[in-house]
Amino acid sequence: MAEFHCTTYKGETPRSVARIYIPRDLASAAQLTSPSWPSSRDAARTETQETLTARLPTPEEATALRVSLTRTVLTITRIVLNSTGRVLEAALLALPSDAADAVFSTHWETDR
Repeated sequence: MAEFHCTTYKGETPRSVARIYIPRDLASAAQLTSPSWPSSRDAARTETQETLTARLPTPEEATALRVSLTRTVLTITRIVLNSTGRVLEAALLALPSDAADAVFSTHWETDR
């Protein structure tokens, strides 16, 4: 597995931290430096499972987000699978709860 740590900012303020895990054979240097990464793997995706949770931050998250250990964070755990059930990506994202919005979209498919 290859592990990546990412922090996003709005100006000087950290907005989210993420740990992303990708099977080593899918994490080639060419893919990771591509402007389309991680969406360059979208063609193989068939299922994404996401879980949203509110909890207190870990000490590492509190430090990275510059928040108190008593300030709630929202976490999103994401698992991306291909058609055979192989995990293509696993990710844990954490955001300060008072600076995050959750948007859920449902797209219905019909059998024809």
